[in-house]
Amino acid sequence: MEAENGDARLVSKGRAGLMRIETQRKSAAETATVCHDDSTPPVRAQTIDELHGLQKKKSAPSTPRTARTPGQGQGSTFAIISEEDLQKQQLQSISASLASLTRETGPKVVKGDPARKTEGHRVAHSGHNIHDTFDISDSALKFTHVLYNLSPAELYEQAIKYEKGSFITASGAIATLSGAKTGRSPRDRRVVKDETTEDELWWGKGSPNIEMDEHTFMVNRERAVDYLNSLEKVYVNDQFLNWDPEHRIKVRIVSARAYHSLFMHNMCIRPDAEELEEFGTPDFTIYNAGQFPCNRYTHYMTSSTSVDLNLARREMVILGTQYAGEMKKGLFSVMHYLMPQRHVLSLHSGCNMGKGGDVALFFGLSGTGKTTLSTDHNRYLIGDDEHCWSENGVSNIEGGCYAKCIDLSKDKEPDIWNAIKFGTVLENVVFEEHTREVDYSDKGVTENTRAAYPIEYIPNAKIPCVGPHPKNVILLACDAFGVLPPVSKLSLAQTMYHFISGYTALVAGTEEGIKEPQATFSACFGAAFIMLHPTKYAAMLAEKMQKHGATGWLVNTGWSGGRYGSGNRIKLAYTRKIIDAIHSGALLEANYVKTEVFGLEIPTEIDGVPSEILSPINTWSDKKAYNDTLLKLGGLFKKNFEVFANYKIGTDNNLTEEILAAGPTF
Repeated sequence: MEAENGDARLVSKGRAGLMRIETQRKSAAETATVCHDDSTPPVRAQTIDELHGLQKKKSAPSTPRTARTPGQGQGSTFAIISEEDLQKQQLQSISASLASLTRETGPKVVKGDPARKTEGHRVAHSGHNIHDTFDISDSALKFTHVLYNLSPAELYEQAIKYEKGSFITASGAIATLSGAKTGRSPRDRRVVKDETTEDELWWGKGSPNIEMDEHTFMVNRERAVDYLNSLEKVYVNDQFLNWDPEHRIKVRIVSARAYHSLFMHNMCIRPDAEELEEFGTPDFTIYNAGQFPCNRYTHYMTSSTSVDLNLARREMVILGTQYAGEMKKGLFSVMHYLMPQRHVLSLHSGCNMGKGGDVALFFGLSGTGKTTLSTDHNRYLIGDDEHCWSENGVSNIEGGCYAKCIDLSKDKEPDIWNAIKFGTVLENVVFEEHTREVDYSDKGVTENTRAAYPIEYIPNAKIPCVGPHPKNVILLACDAFGVLPPVSKLSLAQTMYHFISGYTALVAGTEEGIKEPQATFSACFGAAFIMLHPTKYAAMLAEKMQKHGATGWLVNTGWSGGRYGSGNRIKLAYTRKIIDAIHSGALLEANYVKTEVFGLEIPTEIDGVPSEILSPINTWSDKKAYNDTLLKLGGLFKKNFEVFANYKIGTDNNLTEEILAAGPTF
C-alpha cells in the first residue's frame, strides 16, 4: 500500500506484523519546500553548564573606569584603570576591613559564590609584614568568598537556598526570621569611653550610652572578625548615608546572612555604578557576627549579646543578635555623633514637603500618629524616620523605610501595603503555609513584625530625598491624660523644652479593673539613639528654627474631655485639619489665648475643627478633676526634667534657665 502525496511507502510487514516504512531520497529542489519544526539554529553550547553560562551576561560598566593617582588631592586628574585593577582594589579594601589586628593581615578574599566554580576568580590579600610562625592560622590557609553588593534577586537566591526560615510570600516579598532576638537590645549596647568621648558624649543617668573600654572592644572585634573569616562566604555592602552629597557618609557592612545584606541594601542609600567604582575606603564599618555570641566572661559583658560602637575607630561590632534593626539604629547613633561635628543637626523625625516647597518635620513616639500624619498624598515624602538639617536644608539619612506590620491593612496603610513586594524584607511575620499569604494580625513570632523596603516603593517619595529648610516643626504627643490642647503654638524656648522632654502617654495594663495612663518621656523623641546631651541637639534645633523662620507646634493626638477611660480620642479628621492649617500657614493668622500651668498658646478657631475642643478645660465636665490631672502631668514633666536641669551649655547657665522657664509653672 502506498501513502498519498508523500515519500514514505508501506512496502512490507516487519516484526509482529507491523508495517515497515521505507523512505525515498528526494532531490534538492524537492527538499527546499519541506517545512521543518526547528527552523532556528542550535544553541552555541556543547554542555549544560555552557548553556547555563549563556543565560547570564556580565553588566557592562556605565562609566569609564577611573581612579585618582595615589597621593594626589581632590584637584588631581583621574587615570583610566582596567576592570582587573578595579576588582583588585575592591578586594584589597575588603581584605583590609577583615584584617585581624593581632596578625596585622587580612584574609585571602575572592569574589563570587563558593557554590559555583572558582576558576578565574580574583584573589586579594591585604597585610603588612607577615611573620610565618605568628601569622599562620586555619583562616589564613583558606579563601573567604565575598558576595559584594549583590542585587535583591541574587540575595533572594542566597537566602532561600541557605537560610532556614526564608520564604517568598504571595506578594513577592521575602519573609525571614531574626532568631531569638526580635527587637533591639539597648542594655547590651556599649560605647567605647576614651579621652575624647569622655568629654563629648552624654554619660550617666538617663543616657543610653553604656561605657566599655578600648581593650574590651578589641576583644569583641577580634571575635567577630575571626568568626566572619571562618565562614566560607561573607556578604559585603558598600553604601551611603545621607542624601545631601556634601555630608554623605560611606559605610561598609560585612555580614554572614543574605537577610542582613538585603535589609541594608534597602535601608541605606544605594550607589550607582560610577559611585561604587569610586567608593574607596569606607568612613564607617559594621561587623555583623550576630549568629555568634560574645564571651560572657569578657569585661563589661552582661549577656551573650553585645552591640559595640568605637567612634575613634569608626567601627561597630554585633555579637549575639541577628535582629537587623541593630544595624540601622547603630548607624543612626553614629550620625548623631558625626553630624553635629559638622554643625548638622541629626533628627529622629518624619519629613514631608508641599507642592510649593514648604517642609515640615514630624516628631513623635510610637502611637502618636507620626507615620500616619507625615504620609500625606498631597505632599511629597522626604523620609519617615531619620533626617539631617544642614546649611543646605533637610535630607533623609536613609534610602528606605522600616515600617511596623502588626495589624497592617490595605485600607489603613495603602502605601505600606503596596510597598510589600519583590525586594522587600518581611521580618518575623506569619504566613499561610500553602498560599504564602501573610497574616499581619498574627503575633505568633513577635508583635514587632517589620517590613524594610526602598523609599522608591512609596509613590509620592521625593527622589533625591532632600528639601529646603523647614517652615514647621511639629511635636506630636498622644496625651492619654486628656489635658493638653489639640494644638499649641510654641515659642523657641518651649520648643526646646518639649523637644528635650519627648512626651507621650500610653495606656498601661489593667490592674484591678482600672486602666491607668502612664507618661513616657524620650529625650529628643529618640533617647535610645542620641550620643550627645539632649540640650545640645535642642540648642541646634532652636538656632536653625530662628535662622530660617520655622515655627514650633505641639499637637495632641490623644484624649479630650477626660483621660483614657472617661474621655474620647481626638478624631483623626480633626487632627488632619489642624495639620493642614499648619501647612497652609492659616494657623499663624489665628487668635490665641494662653493656658495655665504649661503656658501654651492655643488658637480660638480652626476651620473644620469644633472650637469647644481647642481648650481642654471646656471639654471636661468635672473641672476639679481637670485641674488635678493637669497639675499631675505638670509634676511628671518637672520630675523628668530634673536630669537635664544642671547641664550647662557654654560658659554660663543662661540657656538652661531659659529652657526650664518654658516648662510648667505652678
